[in-house]
Amino acid sequence: MKLAAIKPVSRVLLRELGISASLLLGVSVVVFAILYLAPGDPLNVLLGGQLPRSELALGMREALGVPRTWYGQYATWLGKVLQGNFGNSIRTGLPVLPELARVGVNTLYLIFGSLLLTLLIAVPIAVHAAAHGSTPGNTVATIVAYILSAVPVFWFGYIVVYVFINQLKMFPLISGTATKQAHAWLYFLVPIFVLGVASGTLAEMIRHLREELSRVLADDYIRTARAKGAAVWRHAFKEGFLIPVTEIMSAKMPFLLGGAVIVEQVFNWPGMGRMAWQAAQDRDFPVIMGIALVAAAFVRLGNLLQRVVFTAVNPRASKEQGP
Repeated sequence: MKLAAIKPVSRVLLRELGISASLLLGVSVVVFAILYLAPGDPLNVLLGGQLPRSELALGMREALGVPRTWYGQYATWLGKVLQGNFGNSIRTGLPVLPELARVGVNTLYLIFGSLLLTLLIAVPIAVHAAAHGSTPGNTVATIVAYILSAVPVFWFGYIVVYVFINQLKMFPLISGTATKQAHAWLYFLVPIFVLGVASGTLAEMIRHLREELSRVLADDYIRTARAKGAAVWRHAFKEGFLIPVTEIMSAKMPFLLGGAVIVEQVFNWPGMGRMAWQAAQDRDFPVIMGIALVAAAFVRLGNLLQRVVFTAVNPRASKEQGP
């Protein structure tokens, strides 16, 4: 990175971090309020279905030091979070933060692996279409990619599971078993394939990157560079490739998180999606709050990365206001 771009990038980074802190605080308030107003009570898990306002429930609240008002509970929770303590799971009794770190790695592996696969498929198709126009091979590849992107993730996942288990007899259905599976490596690759091609990101990546590359390659400065015999792709890389890719990745991050939840359920993947599903069933509020904060921070991180890349390419963008 050039020295002239360090100051604008630092300015944008500080501004985005401030916005991110405010957004995370807002997300925590909204999610906490929804959980508080939702029917059911986390103490029911411990009380075996007793009414949340029964004498036993109220006594347990007093013993655990749980405030009765929602704002008292939120203030207590927020104070612990600021100290790095996300509380303990109501169902397991284990600290929430270490458990989130353990399963979060698996979710990140799934998301970033699917993004890498999407790039490996979308970039050649988009670059070829921008450079050579619509050819029969490129048109067929684009249509196939659009069809796969339109398929629901859960349906495509079950089809893949059926093919590998019933037809190929090689896909391990249960993960994490003590006995080694003959094709256990597929357990890590097949879910990535499903999320990478059926989440809708593939089609959007091809369309957006093709349009931006075609626009940049038609600009006057690219024509001038081509006439002088200079490397066209070196001039078009930043505006025609780097910025569009980071933009679409940032925009699709929430969809990938949502798709990861479904894929984790279909493939029994030990990630945050499965943990959130179980926590919702158990009314495990500390786990739900922790997952909500981590997911919001991850989505915001994608937007922050896009802003930093855009500012590094165009330092004047740091003067723009807004997230």
